[in-house]
Amino acid sequence: MASHGQQQKSYQQHHQNHHHRQHHPQHQKKRKMNLMSIKLNRRRFYLCLKVMLLFVVFGLYFVLLLRESMTAFSSNRIKTGVRNEVQHKPAAEGRLARPAKSALHHKHHNHWTAMGQHNSIAKDPIGGVDGDQKQSAAALAAANHSTLNPVYEYSEELNAAAEADFNERRSVLWNVCADHRIIGKYPPNAWEFFISPGHGLAWCNIFKAASSTWMYYFNILGGYDLRFLQRTRSSPIDLARKRFPRPSTAELNDYLSNTISFLIVREPFERLVSAYRNKLEGCRNKYYKLLGEQIVKRFRKKLKEGSKSVSRKYPKGPTFREFLEFLVSHYKSGGRFDEHWSPVYSFCTPCSINFTLIAKVETFQRDSEYIIRQAGLETLLLNKLPRSRLRSITNRAASNTRNLTPRYFSQIDERLLTEVLEIYQLDFELFGYNSTKYYSYVQDAIEEAQQR
Repeated sequence: MASHGQQQKSYQQHHQNHHHRQHHPQHQKKRKMNLMSIKLNRRRFYLCLKVMLLFVVFGLYFVLLLRESMTAFSSNRIKTGVRNEVQHKPAAEGRLARPAKSALHHKHHNHWTAMGQHNSIAKDPIGGVDGDQKQSAAALAAANHSTLNPVYEYSEELNAAAEADFNERRSVLWNVCADHRIIGKYPPNAWEFFISPGHGLAWCNIFKAASSTWMYYFNILGGYDLRFLQRTRSSPIDLARKRFPRPSTAELNDYLSNTISFLIVREPFERLVSAYRNKLEGCRNKYYKLLGEQIVKRFRKKLKEGSKSVSRKYPKGPTFREFLEFLVSHYKSGGRFDEHWSPVYSFCTPCSINFTLIAKVETFQRDSEYIIRQAGLETLLLNKLPRSRLRSITNRAASNTRNLTPRYFSQIDERLLTEVLEIYQLDFELFGYNSTKYYSYVQDAIEEAQQR
């Protein structure tokens, strides 16, 4: 019993000492400090974790930004390689060199400045070789040796020939613009431009001048899948406009200073014959059937047999002569031309917009390769035309039209030829084409008719 009482007394004393320590002020203070220390350590841990995460995020962002900057820098070097190298290489090598300011520049400088246009609109041309409009033999050989499809091989000789031609075309164009005093006369037609700022390209679409090919290219730039483009029945221009809306004049102004702007021209009368054959001959095109009927009704001559009037034996659609009579009448009345035969000088206004490059259908593949290379789009565009639709996309019928053009113009007389030339003569001069040969076609037809 005594032992049990001692144990109980010892337990009570131990319990009292423990309860005393718990409620002692110093012990409570120490306990609170320990809790605060634990909380502080947790906060520091979470703070350090957040800082580390921020460092990781900013590190990844910096790496991506650096990568994008290097890509953009490389692309910019490709686009401006001509300008960067011009200070180190002579103009004879075909680089886009800026000649010394000529008397022509000083003569028209005040006029251009007074227009108040953007620096890409109605300003003096750069580049230029001598005024000879004939292409060199090397340029013609290079044009025939094209690698646009199906194989791409870079050729320094081909590149130099292209640059020389581009220089000459710009020089000829701006000299003609100045001689005719039409610099800035026609306001820029922003409605017809396709602009891809992300790829650095601005293209004025001239219908019946290899427009199908570049419409296909812009659809690729717009992100359409190649397999979709090969099988779709949708109009290429409708597809392209969904990705590249028509810009305003102000937007065009802004874009031109930072892009490679170009247009593709074609011998004016070959383009005219191509448009006639495609849209009006035989009234095969349902959208132009109504126009064809109106042309026939107005310009087809009739013979009278007694009291009954009968038409001569003509084809269903308008003849080429009737089509030209319609163009002359429409021009004299001040009417606006359809885009398929509208003169380029008023349609893409090359005397108001300082295009970077002027390509031609006659050297189309070589010129297109050059444009693609300057934009750094080789991988994206070269060798991407579908073989199954190559003829329709690349306008392979152009050579056939060239051979047929003399036959079409032999159907008209000298009076009508002169009136049609009044409409398109400026296009002939601006882009270095010969119009005088058409008088020989007319004369040959007259002599042949007399010999019969």
